[in-house]
Amino acid sequence: MPRTPAIQPTPAIQPIPMRQLYPVQVDQDLTNAGPVAAAKAFGGAIAAYAKTLEPRARAEFLMRLDTLLYWLHGESAIAANDGLHPKHRVMNYHDYFVNALSSNDTVIDLGCGVGALAASIASRTGAAVVGMDLSPTNLDKARLRAGKDGLDSRLSYILGDITTTRAPGIFSAIILSNVLEHLTDRVALLKLWREWYNPSTFLIRVPALDRDWRVPWKQELGVEWRLDETHETEYSRSQLLAELADAGLVAQDLIANWGEYWLRATPV
Repeated sequence: MPRTPAIQPTPAIQPIPMRQLYPVQVDQDLTNAGPVAAAKAFGGAIAAYAKTLEPRARAEFLMRLDTLLYWLHGESAIAANDGLHPKHRVMNYHDYFVNALSSNDTVIDLGCGVGALAASIASRTGAAVVGMDLSPTNLDKARLRAGKDGLDSRLSYILGDITTTRAPGIFSAIILSNVLEHLTDRVALLKLWREWYNPSTFLIRVPALDRDWRVPWKQELGVEWRLDETHETEYSRSQLLAELADAGLVAQDLIANWGEYWLRATPV
């Protein structure tokens, strides 16, 4: 299948690699102050600096800082939650997928990551589930989880690129949980997966572009606005429905929740 080059962000919104951040020496008293006092001290310094800037520059500075802090939030949340992002628990999004499936389903979770959702589906529905991911590290964690949960008989994993590697068999349901936004050629891939796996249902979760007022404001300022620098897109409702229609799919039960769109899509 022909592939178009990945979309690259414009120079104005290039993310700042952590290794390129300015080195900072932190006073030992502040290091020992604890998170509450340290947050107040850093917040005061940020506010004092921001007030020295003219309004447009102040807005850009604070929005760039907002993006960087969001990425740091994710890293720290995973580290503080035993390696699994707490959004799995806080957002309860596993329930949406689990409630749409039954023990009669055969499921493939494309881009399954560390397998948390696949394990929930297998354990709570009794469905046979296959997960595929490009990362050996992710799959090592996924297989360890499956073994601990006693799911080896109905949960398996395949190492592969979901855009080029076809899993054996056909599946009644395809899971795409925070996956589509990372890909180019999304319409072509949806068509390809339909051809490969002959599903009756796609269960999809993607980030919503209209999740917060800061998203369009950052775009106006030329500031990185994406939730993840590897995202090729983040979805408006109209864009999502249009891509599905172009792929021969129709959205069912589309809801906006937690700044995301969750939906079931079926072939026309």
